[in-house]
Amino acid sequence: MRIKLALDILGFVALALLVVFVPHFVADFTAYELAIIGMYFIALLGLSILTGFGGQISLGHGAFMAIGGYTTAILSVDHGVRDLWTIPIAGLVAGAAGLLVGIPALRLSGLYLALITFGIAVSFPQLPKQFDDFFGGTTGIVLGLVSPPFGLDTTPNRWLFYLTWGIALVLLAVAWIFLRGKPGRALQAVRDSEVAAESSGVNLATYKTLAFGISAFYAGVAGALYVMSTAYMNPDVFPIVLSVYLVAALAIGGLDSLVGLIAGAGVIYILQNRSDDVTRWLNHLPILDLNPKQPGMPSVVFGVVLIAVMLALPMGVGGFLRRIFQPLTSRLYSRS
Repeated sequence: MRIKLALDILGFVALALLVVFVPHFVADFTAYELAIIGMYFIALLGLSILTGFGGQISLGHGAFMAIGGYTTAILSVDHGVRDLWTIPIAGLVAGAAGLLVGIPALRLSGLYLALITFGIAVSFPQLPKQFDDFFGGTTGIVLGLVSPPFGLDTTPNRWLFYLTWGIALVLLAVAWIFLRGKPGRALQAVRDSEVAAESSGVNLATYKTLAFGISAFYAGVAGALYVMSTAYMNPDVFPIVLSVYLVAALAIGGLDSLVGLIAGAGVIYILQNRSDDVTRWLNHLPILDLNPKQPGMPSVVFGVVLIAVMLALPMGVGGFLRRIFQPLTSRLYSRS
């Protein structure tokens, strides 16, 4: 047990060192791209708590990101709150929405729960169009550009990188502590067997609702950071398909692998923003002849990559890494 704890801490320290030094060795725009990947990583951390460890499928996390994004946009533009301070508020607002969704979801599971949450993802973008005076309608809300606070000598993109990944490290540590403790064990018991968990004294309603609230909080923080990076918010910033992409990326990274989710977050960004490059690479295969400029090509490429990854790595990147390092960790455990 101590060996595993030491390895987890060592991995966290290594990731923290990467966060500190990477911006010094990459271009300014690359730092911006890595920041966006960090935002997706935060959203996937929350989804992993709910789905990977809690066993509840959600196809509505794009809506919780949108709630966080609108909270930051409205507070920044209409109420003059500094964008930095809106981030925790956005998380709390989205978390409260998650708790509200989690209460009626207690009666549902599996496919039915997935359909209900997907209905939220489909219906939420219509709210800003109906209440355009408050949400800005289809025109949207324009925010100010992100600027380093306290006169820090760095570029806006590098500041955004440090801000995003700094928050991601804190939330990763919180998720790790939460999942290693009694709540995490209770969630996994609910995932494995609700009947057995309830007979062991686990309050199903409390833990299932709590998982929804925490997961939505993470998504709200990610949404707030994303809107700060784009300096704009309207119903199309977080499209319906994003909720599906998040679940797919969770499977790619590994349902219960917190570190593997970085790979899943990278896949979302690359396939959404670099689909042309991926399409040209796929065209080297003799059986494919894809047009990078064809409408809807990012979704086609995402589907092709998802199928390929799931066939090659059925347990995701996290499962693949565990299989590689299992001989080493087994030796360490046996020596201890």
